[in-house]
Parts: sequence; structure tokens; C-alpha cells
Amino acid sequence: MAAAMVVAQLRAQMALPDHAAQPSLGLLYITDHYVPEAETILECLSAEMPEVTDWVGTVGVGVSANNVEYFDEPAMSVMLCDLSPDQYRVFSGVAPLSVSGRAEAGDGFSAHTALVHADGATPELAELIHEMAERTGSGYLFGGLAGSRGSTVQFALGSSGTLSGHGASSGVFHGGLSGVAFAREVDIVSRVTQGAQPVSAERVVTESDGNLVLRLDGEPALDVLLRDLSISLDHPEHAMPRLRSTLVGLIKPGPGGAALETNQTSRQRGAFGHEVIVRHLIGLDPARRGVAIADLVPEGTRLSFCERHVQAARADLMRVCAEVREELEPEAVLVGSEGDVDEALAAPRAIAGAVYVSCAGRGGPHFGGPSAELQIVRHALGDVPLVGFFAGGEIAHHHLYGYTGVLTVFTRPA
Repeated sequence: MAAAMVVAQLRAQMALPDHAAQPSLGLLYITDHYVPEAETILECLSAEMPEVTDWVGTVGVGVSANNVEYFDEPAMSVMLCDLSPDQYRVFSGVAPLSVSGRAEAGDGFSAHTALVHADGATPELAELIHEMAERTGSGYLFGGLAGSRGSTVQFALGSSGTLSGHGASSGVFHGGLSGVAFAREVDIVSRVTQGAQPVSAERVVTESDGNLVLRLDGEPALDVLLRDLSISLDHPEHAMPRLRSTLVGLIKPGPGGAALETNQTSRQRGAFGHEVIVRHLIGLDPARRGVAIADLVPEGTRLSFCERHVQAARADLMRVCAEVREELEPEAVLVGSEGDVDEALAAPRAIAGAVYVSCAGRGGPHFGGPSAELQIVRHALGDVPLVGFFAGGEIAHHHLYGYTGVLTVFTRPA
């Protein structure tokens, strides 16, 4: 019944002026209530809308559509994309992308970016995400991990077929990675909102042991933490609540220990850029004066203590939405030849649609009320089609994040 209602709504929209009558790609997100019916739902949508030849998506503990979130109830969210078949390729375990970014079918398609869905239980997932990014021309991925209180599923039904010997595919997968890769012609603008604000200066890890930070800028890490938070372990009733609300923002060194560039615009606005990975504090080591982090922390990592709360989350989400809008605005560029320079405006771009993947721990109360997070996005972007889900982890660039939101908009000439 839910799938039939979705089809009826889509058919009504497709009949309107300026709407695509023959879209070929569908993005499908369901809440975990519908996992047992995943194959039936995909079969129904495919049968009722045969012009949509390709489907991708996954499950979340919640899904979103435009300015509404659906948590703890059966729900599905669908967006149809009017793209030429040569502008995208669906991939999965039975139809992977090659290392060069070209489809295994050998049809000349070259991946530039990719929307990726993954199972969080997949072994060596971070390495697989990094490898997938290398299969695209830009190195940019966006998406997230399936989120469910039970089993997880992914949708990946492609018209380009599967690898020889794998047989027919139902389009519903368990485990691994799947999604859709886009050609360079599919223009996107994407941002990561961390929802965290630094509460300390940035320091360099000068001594560590696995996930235990021992020294920051040559000082015992625990002493630095206590000083930055103005707390003392002699008064645990005051120290523990503050420690529980404190996280760390990490910028790991690049290949050969090289320092990575930071997003100075974000730092000037009192927020973290995409290069920062936020992780939890998981313990203190008073004997070694160390601080334990929920990640490996090699020496040379830059570290800032930070915190999350409603005000920080709302401010950072509004920041990334503003950055998206700014990037779409026309800018003055210099054109001319032989020394003659004139000013012209770069072609303005409009938003054709958007995908928003947010952490399952961010929705609702984290922003002050039901659907408050999506309403902020809607207010900033305007009346554009949007789908998304609340994930068990978020994917952007070649990183796996937590407690973040990844906002990606598809653009077209204004």
C-alpha cells in the first residue's frame, strides 16, 4: 500500500509542467520497519514504473523527504532523477566499478563522483571506502551506512547488468558496498556538517600509543585536557559531566606524515571543516597522563577538543547550507584575450534536487524538535526535491564520519 501511494504521488508530479516524464534513476530509502518487505517493495516500484530502469538506496532508522523526518514508523522516501543513461552507473557486489572508474561492462563510462551505501559490519570498511574513492575521477564520495535496529539491506538494481556468472540479481543486497556513480557532467555541490564547535586550541600529537594520546605539543595530554576544560579530577562530580560531553576533532597526517590543509573559512566561523574527523573520548590514563580516543591517533595528528549541543548543531548546519548557496551564486570572472580583460558573470546554477544523509543520533531532539533539522535545510535551499536517511555512519570524500550530516545538491543551469 505504501509503495502504491508513492507511485501515485510520483505519477502526479511527473504529469506537471517542467517535470521529467521519463526519469530513469530512482533513489529509494526505507525505515527498518520495511526491511522484511524490501524485495517486494522494489519489485512493486519496478513493475509500476518500468521507465525507471535503475534503483539505488538503503535502510535507515529514519528517512527524510523535503522538510519532514520519519522516525519509528513504517516509511519510505523516493526521488526520481532525470539523467541520461550514459551519465551514471549503478554498482554493487555483482556489478562493481573497475579500478579505473569504468564499468566492468566496458562501455566507456567513467565515474567522477559516487553516492555510496554500505553495511557497517563489512570488514575493513574504511579501507574499502578509500579504495572506492580512488575509482572515481574526483575522489569524492557521499552517502552513508545502512541504519537499522535489525538486519540491513541495500538496493542496487542496474540496467547495465551484472558480472558474468553471477546470475540474475533481485536488486536487494546484504553487506558490502553499493550505490551509483556519476559522470563529470552530473554537477554536484556537497558539504559536511560536523555539528561540533572547538573549545580549545589546535595542538599536535607528539607522542601516542595506538588510540592513547600521551603528549600534545610536548605536554602530558591529560594535563592539557584538564586545563582546557578548567576541571580537576579531584572534583569528579564536576569533571565527569564535562568530560562526557567533550569530544576530539582529529586531522590525521597525510602520506609520509605531511600536514593536511585545513578549511580556513570554517575555522574562522568557529567550526570544523570536512578534513576534521570527530571522535569520542573513551577513557583517561592517570598513570601515564594520557587520553584515550575512539580511533588510532598517529603522531603528527592535529587535535582539538570540542563539544556538541543544539546550538552548535544548528549553527553548523546553517553554515554549510550558506556555503552551498554561495557556491551556486554567480561570481565575476575575467575574460578576454591579448591583454584585454573584461568582467563577466559565471553562469548561475540552480538546485535540481538534494540528498541529505544524517547520523541517527542527530535527528529530532538534537535540533530542538521533530523535523527541525530538515526544516533548517529546507529554509536554506528552498522548495527543492530532497530525500535522505538517518544512518549508522556518514560517508564524504573518502572518510567515514560519525554524528555528522552530509548535504549534497545536484545542480543545473539556472
